[in-house]
Amino acid sequence: MRKPAIPVKRGSPLPQGVTAFDEGINFSIFSRHAEQVTLVLDIRSSPESNLQRHEIPLHAEENRTGDFWHILLVISIKDFSYGYMLSGPIAAVATALIYDPRNILLDPFCHALLPRKWGERSHYGTAPCCRLIEHEFDWQGDRPLQIPLPETVIYELHPRGFTRHRSAKVRFPGTFLGIIDKIPYLKNLGVTAIELMPITEFDENDIQFRDPDSGEPLKNFWGYNSVSFFALKSGYAADCRNHIDEFKAMVKALHRAGIEIFLDMVFNHSGEGGYEGVTSSFRGIDNRIYYLLDREKHAYLNYSGCGNTLNCNHPVVRDLIRDALRFWVIEMHVDGFRFDLASILGRDKNGNVLANPPMIEMIAEDPVLRNTKIIAEAWDAAGLYQVGTFSTDRRWAEWNGRFRDDVRAFMAGHEDTVTRLATRIAGSSDLYQTSSRGPLSSINFITSHDGFTLFDLVSYNDKHNRANGEGNRDGDNHNISWNSGVEGSPCSRQISRLRLRRIRSMAVILLLSQGVPMITAGDEFGRSQQGNNNAWCQDNPVSWLDWSLAESNHYLLRFFRLCIALRKEHPVFRREEFFHHHAEGVETGRSPEITWQYLQPGQQNWSPDCHGLAFLLHGQRPGAVRDDDFFVMMNGSRDQTLQFILPDVPEAGEGRAWFQIIDTAATPPRDVLSPEKADRLSGGQSVTVLPQSVAVLQSAKVRRLPVRPGTGIFPD
Repeated sequence: MRKPAIPVKRGSPLPQGVTAFDEGINFSIFSRHAEQVTLVLDIRSSPESNLQRHEIPLHAEENRTGDFWHILLVISIKDFSYGYMLSGPIAAVATALIYDPRNILLDPFCHALLPRKWGERSHYGTAPCCRLIEHEFDWQGDRPLQIPLPETVIYELHPRGFTRHRSAKVRFPGTFLGIIDKIPYLKNLGVTAIELMPITEFDENDIQFRDPDSGEPLKNFWGYNSVSFFALKSGYAADCRNHIDEFKAMVKALHRAGIEIFLDMVFNHSGEGGYEGVTSSFRGIDNRIYYLLDREKHAYLNYSGCGNTLNCNHPVVRDLIRDALRFWVIEMHVDGFRFDLASILGRDKNGNVLANPPMIEMIAEDPVLRNTKIIAEAWDAAGLYQVGTFSTDRRWAEWNGRFRDDVRAFMAGHEDTVTRLATRIAGSSDLYQTSSRGPLSSINFITSHDGFTLFDLVSYNDKHNRANGEGNRDGDNHNISWNSGVEGSPCSRQISRLRLRRIRSMAVILLLSQGVPMITAGDEFGRSQQGNNNAWCQDNPVSWLDWSLAESNHYLLRFFRLCIALRKEHPVFRREEFFHHHAEGVETGRSPEITWQYLQPGQQNWSPDCHGLAFLLHGQRPGAVRDDDFFVMMNGSRDQTLQFILPDVPEAGEGRAWFQIIDTAATPPRDVLSPEKADRLSGGQSVTVLPQSVAVLQSAKVRRLPVRPGTGIFPD
């Protein structure tokens, strides 16, 4: 039966994508090298009717403006899905163009794809999957929160793994609504922002690896394989047909609780992979424009480690990225972005590193994004490492991989670590000061989704990735970890106590350092991945948070919560500028802001064999309200106990004394205390700091409390 013709008009090249106008539906897609473009639609005229397939050719003389192919359908029906078939040169070796009119391609500017439950088969490349979405949602006045960066504490989580485990006890496990149910937990923990791992559409079934024991296929759990930069992952919704509203409801609920939401965006490559992968969009639209290609052989330049690399500094791709970011801010109300393998954003069409990359400048200077937080993972998979040099613009913050490595090395008892540790604690001036940036350019972290969890960092020397189906070849071999004496579990009670001590010690260093701290979900209650440091394909309890640990390890959770609260309460840990240095003993009119020592006040030890470090953080700063002083003592040795002599309390004439509020070697709940319940100490006293532990003293006004005898040691 001949299908009724759809009235058409020439249409408009802008805006790109699909747009509902009063007179009909406009479609526009970019392709410079296509010779023929056909719009493919599956239309349902009524809820009871069957889908009808329509193929509408676009004619170059009528429906092309420059490199845009466009058409307007004079219809009011909005229940349809669409895609494009493009024809053109197909000799890849000669032209680097891959046109196959059998492929039905995704529109790069489409805001939604056909809904699909997690695990269901996708039809990318074989059916029209793009949808028209009209963004009607009652935001009730919601806006991005714009929490000042100094007050930010980031919590990285997987939108499915966060609540998928039955112990999460949420109404809709593994969904955006599940995250809503955990907002009281997040608020009580004290974090100010959640950073979601990728939530744009990807195909979780796009990998070939299998569980080596069961033979079951594994999933692309992490989702760093986007097929769209606009379309939300419908499989993360309780009702995949209502995924956009569920996401918006989550954002609104988070904002009401004072919590921002950042998205992990993957603009460095796409899910199409190499030439052997599925041609679902960019490759079939204009391979030479969207990807970096070898000039002679036209092979993909692979700086992402995933088979292809997007040509991010081509003007067409820059527009795509900018518009996607604007969409997430304007339509979805997100507060910030973390850019995966962001160094690729600075490469030109030949893969060379640009001095002033237009893409990086465009993101920082875009007026819509001006109040949006932007964070770079400042490296790529080809060895380019730009931590500290990614951009000179203060708008850009960076995942500080140096902080991660140097804290890990110190807390694993490595040699030659104290100098680097001091620099990281002080905000990494070696990385950011020369470009006139400050400590807030540093996103400090010890763990992330990629690598060991914090518990595994103190429990394993080596990765245990056999379950990934690659013979334990995948994942990083350079973990800078120490198993505390025994590999994995089971272990003795003594080793278990040491591991918890080390976790608490690294938490203190992270949360009391200058910069912006980031915690990985579950680290605060001792989550383990059984030594798997690359759980990208583990959609199972290996990657799902076991919330029963929040109860069994409630003292560890309490420790994190109180350390976060301490940071938030005291501006001395949240500086916007680096410490001012001046010669000791020289009259400068300014008191020191930070004072370093080893065991004795005024004596420093920066030698390679030193494993101890202490610093006095002065609460009195020019132009700032008087804060408390803090004295922090750290022992990274595996077996040597250190005795630190306390300095005098600054401004002791104010009636202040030292109170030992943290001892990571102490038995909970005495591992962290308020000054009112802590031991009172004074300058000149000795404090014992056990191996792999940290002790913190806070100055406070002396109350009528008895001075306890001894050295202020909490019982171990």
